[in-house]
Order: sequence, then C-alpha cells, then structure tokens
Amino acid sequence: MFIRKKIGKYKNKSYTNYQLVESVRTPKGPRQNVICSLGDLGPRPAVDWLRLVYKVEAALVGQLDLFEPYDEEVLDIVEQVRRQQSRVQHCTGAVAQGVSSDDLVAVHTDQIEIEMDREAGPVHVGYSFWRKLGLPGILADVGLSLREMALSCVMTMNRLLWPCSEHGMPDWIRSTALGDILAEDFDSLTEAPLYRNMDALYPKIKEIESRLADRERDLFNLDQTVFLYDLTSTYFEGQCEKNWKAKKGYSRDKRFDCDQVVVGLVVNRDGFPLCHEVFPGNTQDRKTLPHMLGLLDARVGFKPGQTVVVDRGMAYGENLDQIRSRNLHYLVASRQPERDQWLGEFEDGEGFQEMKLASSRTNPYQKKSTVRVRMKKTPDETHVLCLSEGRTQKDKAIREKQEQRFVADLDKLAKRVANGRLVKSEKIGEAIGRLKERYPRVARYYDIAYNTGSKTFSAQLIPEKYDKAVTLDGSYLLKTDRKDLTAEEAWRIYNLLTRAEDAFRAMKSPLAERPIFHQLPHRVDTHIFLCVLAYHLLVAIEKTLRDKGVHTSFSAVREQLKTHRVSTIVLPTDDGRVLKIRKPSTPEPQHRELYRLLNVPEQVIPPRKKWIDTIQTP
Repeated sequence: MFIRKKIGKYKNKSYTNYQLVESVRTPKGPRQNVICSLGDLGPRPAVDWLRLVYKVEAALVGQLDLFEPYDEEVLDIVEQVRRQQSRVQHCTGAVAQGVSSDDLVAVHTDQIEIEMDREAGPVHVGYSFWRKLGLPGILADVGLSLREMALSCVMTMNRLLWPCSEHGMPDWIRSTALGDILAEDFDSLTEAPLYRNMDALYPKIKEIESRLADRERDLFNLDQTVFLYDLTSTYFEGQCEKNWKAKKGYSRDKRFDCDQVVVGLVVNRDGFPLCHEVFPGNTQDRKTLPHMLGLLDARVGFKPGQTVVVDRGMAYGENLDQIRSRNLHYLVASRQPERDQWLGEFEDGEGFQEMKLASSRTNPYQKKSTVRVRMKKTPDETHVLCLSEGRTQKDKAIREKQEQRFVADLDKLAKRVANGRLVKSEKIGEAIGRLKERYPRVARYYDIAYNTGSKTFSAQLIPEKYDKAVTLDGSYLLKTDRKDLTAEEAWRIYNLLTRAEDAFRAMKSPLAERPIFHQLPHRVDTHIFLCVLAYHLLVAIEKTLRDKGVHTSFSAVREQLKTHRVSTIVLPTDDGRVLKIRKPSTPEPQHRELYRLLNVPEQVIPPRKKWIDTIQTP
C-alpha cells in the first residue's frame, strides 16, 4: 500500500485529496487499485506517509504495536478501508449475480484446485522482525525509495533463510510468499535490479547501522557497558583484480590459496552487532583496533568506564594504550610468552576456584568441561589464570598435530642437507628459520643446529621445555586494568567474546557469507553488510525465544515453519465462473506456539478474493 496525492479543480478552486492505493496483479500486469479516499490529510514529510501506511497495514491484520499505540487517524483509515472492502465484496459478490452475501457459493468439488503454493512461515517471521527492528522506517529515513526498500528486504530475507547468489535469488523470492506479504510484483524480477540495489544501499551502510543499533538498544533494553571485538576472514572465488582490499593473508578458513578480506565486528554482551568494518585481507589484527574504536565511538558514543574485550591478537601494549586513551577499560587474553611467565603458578594448582558453567544457550543439556580460575594482582593490572579441562585436550591435539608435521619437515630438511642439495650455511639457516616461523608452538622446545665443520644437521628435543609445554596445555591468562572484578567475573566477561564468534559462525555458514563471488569493492562490502543485517534478525529472534526460556536455534525455527504456506484455492462455481481465494493455510499447533513465543500474528496475509467470469484454461 501507499498514499497518493491528487489535486483537482472545481469552479476554479483547487482541492487536495489523498488516496490509499495498493498494487495488484492482473493478467495484463501490475496495476494500481484505489482502496479508498482519505480526504485532505494536510502536508507532511514523505517519511510520515510511509509510517502511516505501515501502521494501517499492521492494524488491518490485527498486529499490535506495544511501543506506539495506534492513534485516531490510523483507526479512522482502517475503518474506512474495512467499509470499502465490505462494499466491494457486497457489489462483486453476488448480490448482483444471485449469490447470498454470506459468501455461500455452489462449486464443482471435483474441479477444485490449489495453485501458487508458496512457503510463508519463515518469511512471515523474518518480515515481522524486520518491522519490529524498525528497518522500514530506517531505510526510508536514509533516502531509499519504496522499491529499493522492498529489494533490500527480500535480499536480507534470502541471506537469513536460503542464501544464494543474486542470479538465483529471483527464483527463490518467487518460491516464497514475499510478494504477497510485501504486495510487490516479483514475477519479472531479474538479477540486474538486485545489483543496482546493492549500489544504492552501499552509501547508506554506516547510517543504517547506527540507527539500527539505537533502535535495538531501546527495543531490547541492551547493555552498553561491555563491547566485544573480534575479527575473521572471508575468501573470494575469482581473481578480484578490481578489488584493492582482496589480498592474501592469514586465513581463518584455511584457504591460503585465495585472496580474502578481513571483517571486524563489535557486538554487545547480548550478541547484537554494533558496527563492522571490512579491511584488506593482509591486515594484522592489532592494526585494526584504532579504526574500530573510532567507528564504535561514532556509532554508540563512548562513556568513561566502559570495557572493551579483545582476544590475544590485539593484546599488545600499544593497543591497550589506545583503549586507555579513550577512558575505557580493557580485558584481554595475554599472548603466549606472557602466559609462560606464570608457569610456576599453573604448576602448583593451588588456590584455583572452579567455575559453575551455565548451560549452552541452544542446548541446556550439553555437558560442559571444568574450568578453574585464580586471580593474581599487580599494581597496574589484575591477572586471571585459567585452566580448562576441555581446552587441555584441544591444545594437546593441536600441539601433537603440529609436532608431527614439524618432525616430518625436519626429516626432509635433513635429507636435503645429507644429499648435498642444500649446501650453503646461510641457505640452511634460512630454511631452519622458516620452519621455526611455520611451527612456533613446537619449534621452541627443539634445539636445531647445523655444524659447518662437519656439515651435519641435527635436531634434538629439549625435555624441560617439552615438559613445560605439556604443563601449559589448557591454560590461558587474562588481564585487565579493572580493579573491581573478581576472577569469576573477569572470566565470565571474557567468555562473552564467544558472542562475536557465534556471529561469525552464523554469518559464514547458515547466512553463507563465504565464499564471495563479487568483484567490485563496494558490492563486496554490501554483501557482507546484508549478512550482518540478516544476523541482526537472527539474533533478535533467538533472544526473544531465549528470554521466554526456549533455547533453540533459528535454523530449527525455520524448519518447523516451512510447512506454513500461502496458496490460491480455485473454486469453479455452478454458474460458469471461477472464484480464486488467495490465503494462508491454517497454522498447525507448532506454528501457533512459535508465533505466540515470538509475538508474531498468525495471519500471514488477509484472504484475497478474485472472481473470473469464464473458466480460463492454461
């Protein structure tokens, strides 16, 4: 629906009339149908017209707005629409055709058909949360047109529900009830408008992200005292010759053969994204922090005493100074050399406190490993020594796997020296240096040497260093400049960093952020932004369920709702006409329960009737 302004003249006087209009599909293509006349509503900004239409649509399907109750203007328009619909049904129903006004018709039951069956449940929930987060108003405020807003919505829904390329996206859109829900015609949609929409969306990314963070903070009463910052990488398919950010670097996806970009993301303690940035693929983690701090300050505004949590990749002195310079606190995982200085404290095992671990957010019955913590204070910092039973096995497996590869490469190097294929001392030294750089975790407890006199190569295990490495398996060190935290509080705040890891995991797998096939820099950034936007919806849905004691993933919700559909029922009547009713199926008990928990109306769309004078054969 939309509101159209019409200016007419009568007896040399101009008058203004506003009409409520909807787009409808006809055999000759999309047409505009005037629902009712609204009279002169007075001048107002275009954004206010859009908000008014959204409120009218919501009120028509029975959806309540808890934060902005409908005013008299909205209720008057809804009443006009319903009166007009009743009038149209009365005139086109069969008072003129001899059929009773209570919709009783005689049909040929053996000719009843169902057509245009479309998946509705998941897109209905996705669009309901799209509106709940205020995205229609946000996109209107930043200057997007109605068509651009609709395309941005369906592209985000695709990322959330069934991610595919822009080439395959139109077919997916047509397989769902998005056209019915948005009252948009997507029958002739191709990938070209989707690419153009990415170009229109790109300049608005930062403003949209800032407004969305404000909306979510107010809507969910989100905490603003802790900021969790982490990075990941996403690789490309193709040469990416036109993208200056596409570089080879440390790949979290183990795709060192592909160019990549690095994505930085800041989330709050509830997992809601606050801001993100796309960096060149060869950017070091610690080089990104100053930029992200500035970006985060512009998005949410820093207040003294807030805490920034980062991983060991940014636990350098200059990074901590940058955090302190903004009157913020830090909580970081120390780098390995600093942890090794506390070997004696880890070895004695005394004074450690066992943590009571909370159940998994998605599986409360999942068995959790034991974690023990111990606090040690210095004049400037608080250190928290952590011993994790589950991490011990992980560290051991990583170390042993690296050791196997390291020993195999040592044997290869020894054979090259013995066979005379590597003779020069400086070349042998360079080869040893490369091995140490490739396997830093295990190379430190091996003594590797080349005797230039006897021209022999040797590698000996250093037992005391090896024993030290084994002792430190499963241990890590946290440090913070906050003095008010206990060991348990510091450990629990640091573990919130998994919320950022959850976001990356969701964006990469169910939301299909990787691999990236786009080649132009601004489209790469927009592709990642659409994934972030879809994650906003995902985390809002999961938090809504979690707040009501339901610990399940969005993928499970999506699977349960797939069977709620919208179809057209074709009813051939005894007078030679056909009545087509477009309506959703009756929600099943599991659908109703999910809609209730998510505070989503059960009705996907209101029923729509259409009479056809003669039976049309395909």
